[in-house]
Amino acid sequence: MSHLSRILAIQLKNRPIPIVFSRFLALEKYQYFFRVSVIMLIEHKSTPLQWGSLDLALFGLEKDWYGNELDTPAAFGMAIDHGSFWFVATRRKPANIHPQARPGEFTPELWKLDVAEFFLSHPESGRYLEFNLAPNGAWWSAEFTAPRVRANEEDVEMPGVKTFSDLAPDGTWVAAASIPLDILKARFDFGAETRMNVTFIVDSPNQKFLTAAAAPDGEPDFHRPDVFKQVKIHEGGLTFHNPQ
Repeated sequence: MSHLSRILAIQLKNRPIPIVFSRFLALEKYQYFFRVSVIMLIEHKSTPLQWGSLDLALFGLEKDWYGNELDTPAAFGMAIDHGSFWFVATRRKPANIHPQARPGEFTPELWKLDVAEFFLSHPESGRYLEFNLAPNGAWWSAEFTAPRVRANEEDVEMPGVKTFSDLAPDGTWVAAASIPLDILKARFDFGAETRMNVTFIVDSPNQKFLTAAAAPDGEPDFHRPDVFKQVKIHEGGLTFHNPQ
């Protein structure tokens, strides 16, 4: 990797936390918000998004499943453009990545080590997608007809997925996935009624489990469509003064 060129500040309880990215990410415009998320906000962009010049807000997760504060928060952002759904995840701490994970490759069992995930459900049938994104850009996905009931026993690679990643010398990582919108619409009726959650597994092997939706009682379990939150598709960009 080349030299770092951008330091971004996350606002957390009125104190900035620097997040460092290399020039390959080159976020031209950005806002960060740390808050308990009751909705899944997706920015709707009028121009195509591109890795290397992303214009995207990121939302931070500062507590684990049990409400314990993290020493290093994680952050995520979501957006759609004319043809793709974008999911971006980052953390300013070295990640422990699955040994078989290779950038851009479909890789099962990423959840056994550090990974970012999103879950997306059909508004009527309850069918849902689990998508895993490793810090180095390896990815995996599966469709479920009910909690933990696979639609297909065999892994089936979703067509058209593209992933990207960048790693800084201090271990800061950022990864992104671009998924064809027409597939999400055809399989899950993706739109304003969609329900989602974003989750992380970090600090492996002493794993911590993070969830953007409110964590229910009990042990960590991300396969809880009943806690997925309805998305809000926001036209254009965001500001610190209007994070809704």
